[in-house]
Amino acid sequence: MQIKIINQSSHTLPNYETMASAGLDLRANITEAIILKPLERAIVKTGLFIELPIGFEAQVRPRSGLAAKKGVTVLNAPGTVDADYRGEIGVILVNLSNEDFSIENGERVAQLVIAKHERAEWVEVEALSETSRGEGGFGSTGTK
Repeated sequence: MQIKIINQSSHTLPNYETMASAGLDLRANITEAIILKPLERAIVKTGLFIELPIGFEAQVRPRSGLAAKKGVTVLNAPGTVDADYRGEIGVILVNLSNEDFSIENGERVAQLVIAKHERAEWVEVEALSETSRGEGGFGSTGTK
């Protein structure tokens, strides 16, 4: 699949690091470092603009290494870039650690996964079919 992209960043285009990678790393495109204090959040610009085909979305997801090692993650994970959005891709990062975190230009801050999706059509009914789970919600299928 080919996707149109405008790269206004000072970095190369995102690429798949291995043949089996699902995500492409997104890099910060900033003129000066952003210091995220504990529990602070910031929108980090990437300098990338994309045109997705209808029926696809781009999911902005956390980088596991950044989350595990530094406690920094994508706040609205996964963030969604819709097919009709033409603005710059931004990443909402939050620092969940107890230490300041410095975001530098070119730092890999998130990953982007291109995914196909369906559009639902609602059908209003008076009742839903029965299942063994029924109305069991949060934690209802786990063992004790």
